[in-house]
Amino acid sequence: MTGLTNISKMAAETVGQEFLVFTLGEEEYGIDILKVQEIRGYDKVTRIANTPEFIKGVTNLRGVIVPIIDLRIKFSQQSVTYDENTVVIVLNLQSRVVGIVVDGVSDVLSLNVDQIRPAPEFTVTLSTEYLTGLGSLGERMLILVDIEKLLSSEEMALVDAMAS
Repeated sequence: MTGLTNISKMAAETVGQEFLVFTLGEEEYGIDILKVQEIRGYDKVTRIANTPEFIKGVTNLRGVIVPIIDLRIKFSQQSVTYDENTVVIVLNLQSRVVGIVVDGVSDVLSLNVDQIRPAPEFTVTLSTEYLTGLGSLGERMLILVDIEKLLSSEEMALVDAMAS
């Protein structure tokens, strides 16, 4: 039985980790594909009073109240428009289901360990505590985000409060 375990371990190492690639403005970001429940078009949400601007509100997704966070606002993008390309990535995180609004989703990429570089010590748009690294694929550079850590920050406690 240990022979099978070694083979599957070796296969996992060569395949690498899969990331859903999405865009915010000119930048491409990657999040762990295993956290993604579904991708859907942006629908109207019910706004909740006294929440930060990046928390757009909540929506009812098949009986589950899902908070919707606009990452473009959270990452301080200047021009945030809603059009037919705007999508919501519904994430299934450990403690909650959350939707994040992004400019678009491009593809799923598999990166192996040697294609992932450590996160730089500084970044303009995002606190480095939320970065897992930079994915390098030819000329493409992906900003890899620890979406669980990003969406469990103190301000996200507001989401839990409003959803309950």
